[in-house]
Amino acid sequence: MGCSGGRVRFNFGKALSKASVFFTMVLIFTFFFYCLTGFCDSAPRTLYSQGGADRDYDVLDDHRRVLDDLRPAQNRSDSADARRMDAPTGRLLPQRAPDSANESAQSGGIPVSNTFGTKRFPQAIIIGVKKGGTRALLEFLRIHPDVRAVGSEPHFFDRFYDKGLEWYRNLMPRTLDGQITMEKTPSYFVTKEAPGRVCTMNCQTKLIVVVRDPVTRAVSDYTQTLSKNPGLPSFQSLALKNSSTGLIDTTWSAVRIGLYAKHLENWLQHFPLSHFLFVSGERLVSDPAGEMGRVQDFLGLKRVVSDKHFYFNQTKGFPCLKKPEGSSRPRCLGKSKGRPHPQIPSEVLQRLRDFYRPFNHHFYQISGQDFGWD
Repeated sequence: MGCSGGRVRFNFGKALSKASVFFTMVLIFTFFFYCLTGFCDSAPRTLYSQGGADRDYDVLDDHRRVLDDLRPAQNRSDSADARRMDAPTGRLLPQRAPDSANESAQSGGIPVSNTFGTKRFPQAIIIGVKKGGTRALLEFLRIHPDVRAVGSEPHFFDRFYDKGLEWYRNLMPRTLDGQITMEKTPSYFVTKEAPGRVCTMNCQTKLIVVVRDPVTRAVSDYTQTLSKNPGLPSFQSLALKNSSTGLIDTTWSAVRIGLYAKHLENWLQHFPLSHFLFVSGERLVSDPAGEMGRVQDFLGLKRVVSDKHFYFNQTKGFPCLKKPEGSSRPRCLGKSKGRPHPQIPSEVLQRLRDFYRPFNHHFYQISGQDFGWD
């Protein structure tokens, strides 16, 4: 009887041990099952998918550049071609809040978190002028590894100032220490409130103004508007108050923008002249590397963008960026650039030149540069 009781206790203990092992195995199996189905996925999610429609052009551009720098030269892909000039769509892309830090992108096997770098207010802004060559300048600058720029025009200091500075900062691409954050909105130059608003953000901001012969600029401005509105009145009817008197209508924006001295005086109430760089739109076409050298010096950057990056496109009539190694095509500005201008009566153009001459000379005196438009 004692042996029988001992045998029962032994069997019960053995059964209990087997039950413990069984339940342990069940728990392990359940854990692995949930992990495999994604419920305990500890890996960060991807920042973007290959076919995603809501890509942030500039953030992805930052990641691709860094990854390209990390890869050996012979193994670099043509990802640089994704940064071609006509990529910006002219609209603000959806932005992510700074605290959405649980995502990462993966390219070439190297994970990159979207917390890479910091969103900062721009240290430099291209503030003008419309149809002067601001888009070309921005795209040329984006070749530089130490420049990060918003692709589209934020229009913060003229249209969306009520959204607040944090909204504006969140539009900026992420940068590392030593890199410059930039944006360009050419309408800032002619917006009366813009200088004070920019100074409120940072009175040390560097300001770049791309200027062009105001007569040619006005015709280019009109050409762009005409392409969107074919029913637009003739250039001469808009430029002249009265065809018989020949007085220039300065209320027309295409004419008013060309009064560079007047707009600059407004900015000089808030910023010293040393904070400005005036880029010649004409030389940006005839000698892009030379003008880019001046811009890089002004921004305190090493001269990286040089002659080797450009070639002159005879069809478009302006310089384009040479295609990156491994890419199938060069990077030129879009079809909206380089449109043929309509024929304008020579006497109308001459009246405009006579009108602008004193304003041009005043601008030369203030800026310390003679742009040779007369």
